[in-house]
Amino acid sequence: MLQWRIMGITMIVPTVTVALIITLKSWREKNDEFWINLAVLFWISGNSYWMLCEFFHHESIKDYAGFPFVAGMISVAYFYKIRLLDKKGDKDIL
Repeated sequence: MLQWRIMGITMIVPTVTVALIITLKSWREKNDEFWINLAVLFWISGNSYWMLCEFFHHESIKDYAGFPFVAGMISVAYFYKIRLLDKKGDKDIL
């Protein structure tokens, strides 16, 4: 079981780093999918936190992983709100 713990912890750094790079790139390019990328970053961070709590037997604090999940849902909701408002402003949807 220890080899899986080491591999799991090792996976966190590159995964979060790639998600952060993609999010920053979409923010710099003023891409409207920044909010989706931000949600993915939140969700990966929440999963990583949850996994670390499980690995190191800190079950009492693993519920805090819910905060990044909620932040990710808020980011997605904001993205779709912007999309919906843009669609309403367009007379020629087709």
